[in-house]
Amino acid sequence: MATRLRGRWALGIKPRHFTWILKDKVAICERPGGYGDNHRRVRRQEEIIWIRENGFGCVLSIIQAPHNLHNYDELGVTARHRPFNGEDLDPWLKAFYRELNDLLKSGTKVLVHGEEVGDRIVGIMGGYIRWAGLVDDDTKAITVTERLAGRQLDPFARNVILNATKLR
Repeated sequence: MATRLRGRWALGIKPRHFTWILKDKVAICERPGGYGDNHRRVRRQEEIIWIRENGFGCVLSIIQAPHNLHNYDELGVTARHRPFNGEDLDPWLKAFYRELNDLLKSGTKVLVHGEEVGDRIVGIMGGYIRWAGLVDDDTKAITVTERLAGRQLDPFARNVILNATKLR
């Protein structure tokens, strides 16, 4: 495990667009360090330190490539790569929701990240809320997810939520 830092930066920095889906249980964020031309190695390290210091027991990365997953390991954070490409959507969602559900039932605090926090990741998490039965109505699940996102969802995200209960 990496040596713990001391002083002002010991707690790291919160990842960009960090949003709780279920308070103190599961959250989403942008890829630590940023994505594309905005990616910064030092920022990635600081954000992973924040993830560790805030008690996240597992990071689920849904980005296509396994970029920088070794950095979690180096900093003592468990990470799993679950690439989402939009193909074979139902089997992917079914497996993802089961894995996320198992982690949460075991008391593990989970952070899910994509390249950015857009309608894909928000829709997937809204689908989880509906799939897990945390909201018992499709329309309410869409409304709750839109409140979490702070905007209206696109058709992809709405369809994931509307079809989530069929994946059980």
